[in-house]
Amino acid sequence: MTESLLKTEYLGIFLYLIIAIVLSLILVILSYSLSNQNPDLEKLSAYECGFEPYEDSRHRFDVKFCVIGILFIIFDIEIMFLFPWCVTLAQLNLLGFWSMIDFILELGIAFVYVWTMRALEWD
Repeated sequence: MTESLLKTEYLGIFLYLIIAIVLSLILVILSYSLSNQNPDLEKLSAYECGFEPYEDSRHRFDVKFCVIGILFIIFDIEIMFLFPWCVTLAQLNLLGFWSMIDFILELGIAFVYVWTMRALEWD
């Protein structure tokens, strides 16, 4: 009973895995064998822009730009969730309404936290 259950349940997954592995190996081998393997001198340089680096790659840098970018994406996605809620507000039941109110409160708490941590200041 267990053997037939394993065959019926996992045979499709196993076949899919085998086909995916074989197909990926075929694609890698074909792309390697059919492509031109003669890179020019410009391609082998340190950077493709054509000049050598002028600073040490291990120097410390400010990650403020990345933090502001991540915060922008997070709050932008939050606004994307607000639009469908506003459109369907008349058809929502109480659970949908209060779930979104909770969501807005959590968004406000996150904004206050970001504001108090001074993550939005650029100095």
